[in-house]
Parts: sequence; C-alpha cells; structure tokens
Amino acid sequence: MKEVPSPKRPLITYYLIVLAAIIVINMIITPLIARRAITEVHYSKFIEMLDEGDVREVYIDRSENKISFTNKSDKNAVFVTGIVEDTGLVDKLNQAGVDYSSPIVEKASPLVTFITSWVLPLIFFMAIGNLLSRTLMKRMGGGMNAMQLGKSNARIYIQSETGIKFEDVAGQDEAKDALREIVDFLHNTSKYTEIGAQLPKGALLVGPPGTGKTLLARAVAGEADVPFFSISGSEFVEMFVGMGAAKIRDLFKQAYEKAPCIVFIDEIDTIGKKRENTGYGGGNDEREQTLNQLLAEMDGFDSKKGVVLLAATNRPEILDPALTRPGRFDRRIPVELPDLQGRIDILKVHIKKVKTEPNIRLDNVAKAAAGTSGADLANIVNEAALKAVREGRRRVATRDLEESIEVVLAGHEKKNRVLSDKEKLIVAYHEIGHAMVAALQENCAPVHKITIIPRTSGALGFTMQLEENETFLMSEEQLNNKIAVITGGRVAEELVFNSITTGASNDIEQATRIARAMISRLGMSEFGMVAFEQDTAQYLGGEFVSTSSAQTRAKIDQLTVEKVQEQYDRAKEILSNNMPKLHELAKYLFENETITGEEFMKILEKPVQKLVASVDTEAVSDAQSENI
Repeated sequence: MKEVPSPKRPLITYYLIVLAAIIVINMIITPLIARRAITEVHYSKFIEMLDEGDVREVYIDRSENKISFTNKSDKNAVFVTGIVEDTGLVDKLNQAGVDYSSPIVEKASPLVTFITSWVLPLIFFMAIGNLLSRTLMKRMGGGMNAMQLGKSNARIYIQSETGIKFEDVAGQDEAKDALREIVDFLHNTSKYTEIGAQLPKGALLVGPPGTGKTLLARAVAGEADVPFFSISGSEFVEMFVGMGAAKIRDLFKQAYEKAPCIVFIDEIDTIGKKRENTGYGGGNDEREQTLNQLLAEMDGFDSKKGVVLLAATNRPEILDPALTRPGRFDRRIPVELPDLQGRIDILKVHIKKVKTEPNIRLDNVAKAAAGTSGADLANIVNEAALKAVREGRRRVATRDLEESIEVVLAGHEKKNRVLSDKEKLIVAYHEIGHAMVAALQENCAPVHKITIIPRTSGALGFTMQLEENETFLMSEEQLNNKIAVITGGRVAEELVFNSITTGASNDIEQATRIARAMISRLGMSEFGMVAFEQDTAQYLGGEFVSTSSAQTRAKIDQLTVEKVQEQYDRAKEILSNNMPKLHELAKYLFENETITGEEFMKILEKPVQKLVASVDTEAVSDAQSENI
C-alpha cells in the first residue's frame, strides 16, 4: 500500500517571503532612492563657495584627510574636497556663520524609518509567536496550526502493485473468511442490494497484541482495491474541547468523497470507553463528545455507498455498549493467537524473506514456539537470520530458528555474567530437579532442552518442555503435575544443599498463580463450580478482580498454600527416591552447561553408574557450609 501525503503549506513560509522582500527593499532599493549625490571639487572651489556664502555645513574628517560640505542651493548635494594646510579656515567658517562642529549624517527617508521602526519588529514578533505556537502544539501532540485543528490527519493509502493481500496474512483463516464477505460486497454491491441485504457498517477486530489485526485491515483494502484510511484512536484526543469531534466529522467527510473505501481506527478503546456517571460534571467531556460524534456519524452514513468501518482493540470488555450494538460495530471478529498449523503458515510467510538451508524443519520450530503471536514469529525468523550472519554463514538453519526461540522467550546469553562453581552447581541441581519431576510423572510434556547459561532476562538457567501434540484443555491432574514440576527446582536445592536460594522466585510466582486459578476460577477445589475472580483484560495477560468476601479470600489463600505444599511434597518424594540419578544428571549438566532432551532421557533411563552418588561431594559440602 502506498501512502498519499497530504499537501502542507506552513504559515512560516509566507512570513519568510515577506521578510526577504523587506530586506531586499531595505538593503538595495531604499538606499538607491535615499542616496545623496556626492561631488568632488577642488579646495579653491570650496573657498570660493564659502566666500559667496553658499556653504551650509562643513565636516572636517582628518582621519580620511577630507572635507565634506553642503551648499544652500541644493540640500541633497554633498561636496568633498581634500584638506589643505590653511590656518585661516576656521576664521573664515566663523565669519561665514557655517556650522562645522557636527558631522554631516545622511538622513534616512520616512519609508526606511517606518520599515525599521514598525514593520521589521512586527514581522520578528510574529515569527517568534508562530514558532512558539508550533512548539506548544507539538508538545500537546497536534503539531498543526490553527487552520488544521479540525483535520483528521488520517493516513490515506491507495492500492499498488506491492499491496497487501490475504495471502500475506497467515494463521488467521477464520478471521479472513469473515472479512472476505466485506471484500465481496465492495466488489459486487448490486448482488447484495438486489436481495435487500445490507453490509454491516462496522467490524471489530479483537485479539492479543501482535496477532495481525492491523495487517488484516490493510489486507481487506488490498483485496478490495479501494482507498484505505488509517488513524489511531489516540489521534482524536485533543487538548481543546470539540477538536476530537471535528476530526471525526472530517474523517467521514473524506471517506464519503473517496467511497467506496475502508476506514480503519486502531486502538479504538482510546475513545470508545464506557461512559460512566461520575457525579457532577461527568467524566472526560472531550472524550465523550468524540465518542458521541462517532456514534452519530455511524448512524448517519449509508453502508450501500461502500464505506466500511473497521476497528481494532485488545480491550473489548471496556468498550461502550452503544458502540458495539447492532447497526454500528455489529460484527466482532476474533484474531486469536495462532495454533500449530497457523504458526507453521506464518513461519512460511516470513521465511520466504531469508535464505535458508534445504529441508528446514518448520514444524519443530512451530511446536517449540507454542503461545507466540505472529509478531513474535516474525521476530524469531529475524533473530535466526542475525545469528547466521554473526557466525559468518549465508543461510539460516533449523538450529538457528530453535535457538532464536530461546532468545525471544528468555533473552540472549549473558556472556559477561560468570557464575562461580558453587552457584553453577546449585543452578544445575535446580534445573535437573525440574526435568526429573517432569520426566518421572505421567501426563507431562517431554523435556526438550536444559541449560544453565544465564540469560539477559535474568534467568540463570531454564528447562524447556515441548508438547508432542498441541492441547487446548488441561485436566486437574495435568495442572497438579505442572505445579509439581515447577516446585522441583526448589526441592532439589533443599535435598542436596539443605538450604534454599533466591533462584526459585519466578517458580514461586508461577506455582501460586496456577494453584490460585484452580481454586478461585476453575472450580477445582472444595468450593465446586464457583468463580471468585473475573478476568478484566482477557487479551492483555489477564487482570483478575476478586468478587468474594474477605472471609472467602482468606479461605482461598489457605487452600492455595495447601495446594502448592501438596505438590511440593510430591516432588520431594519423586526426587528423594531417585537421588543417584539426580547427582549423575546434575554432574553431566554442570560439565556441559547445555543438554538436549534426548541426552537427558538417555542418562535417566540407563542403569545408575557406580560412585556417581558421591561425585562432587566436596563442592556440595562447600555449598552447604556457606549456605548459598
């Protein structure tokens, strides 16, 4: 899509033109008009004119060795002569009554005096005022002069040869199917009007950040080959009351002129929040006026003219009901995180832009990237390409993509953070504790990779599990197993070193969150099928608001503690029964720093080697004595 720039004529341009004209007049034309004629004469001629009484003023300039004088017959004429040693000159000047005490100064014309005294200062202050007003408007987010305050500033795109199509948007098949009807209407309006059908006036794209809502809107315009107006909801918010509503009016006016077209408002929750009765004066009057104008415009325009309104938000729960009722945004299109096949399709789209090795395994990469958005997957491909360049290779391999997933999820390897052997040993036991509890339980995802290399995210190591098949439901048993796996790291520290460290801080948060969700929202406790918390931000990671009494919240806290402690004891039992394997695997990880899931399972399944349980006992003893 190609953006069509709006013509801009800044007011300062006219000020500069006027100022340049005045400077030319002042420096060239005016001096020519006001210049007085200068005539060189002999000294004898000067004495002759002085004797005849025809001299008015005399200026003796000894630094330049000349005498300047004017006569009485022509006030604009100036005469110049050289200085001659004449001791009686002063007496002659006194006798003739000629003023010779002040220099001859060329008097400026009235035009020059008016320009320098009034016009130039006025232009200067106008320029300064315009500069200050522009600076103030930019700081307020407008960046426009007074003549542009009511303009919508929508970016207008037209279809070009490189326009975005539905084939450029992968992993959102359901959303594309819902939008194809809009495209067909814009192409074949008569087919719908003949039967009496009307196109929905507005479609609301909802979903988490990075899933491609804006890209889908542009793809609709690309498929329909119509103009595309794009504007963010925050651009309607102005300091001056009424400007947001004026921008709404101007946006729809432009849309009518370009019809058929598509108008896209990104982050519509900025102006579409629920109106609340906050008492006297209400809430934000400017925002409410903007919303009211949007509602009025949507009621007033005819969808038969081919103006389609699309909007995107990741907070649909806070939108005003008047905005989402039938007749306005009456079609809601979810744009969710992609599933396994969707992630594979998205990777195929982005992998076309880079050179790759043959037989690259995108299915393995897609499995490892569970829960990522389209933007995350694009970043993963880019990180893989950067890694290949850093290593001096010209093609991206599967391992580059797999390692780039770790970069996106956990950060880059932190090479300047060097752990001591004792800390490194503790981290090794911690990560092996997670992996062993996962491997020795049923209904747990297999271990894919274990590393104790610190990351820029702050993690000193991590254990990656990879589901064999993508799942959308989790049983109570699976959630309990997950809590046990999370607690396995702290359990291993306690069993081996008889102390605990701060390394399990993130594990504690995850275990607590899962256990609390099971009790307060998922009905997996003695409360039964009752929810005590409401999700107020479904697509932004979840913000849960409690709807229970203080007594119930205290009971939920108690059950949460008991749930986590129950799985902690279960993990301790698993590791206590397999201490030789814990030591063997921790030693192997300590020496290699990173091991694959295959290596881990191979060691775990083979018979225990002799004397392995006593390996590194000196380092363990030192760690215990220092209570790390």
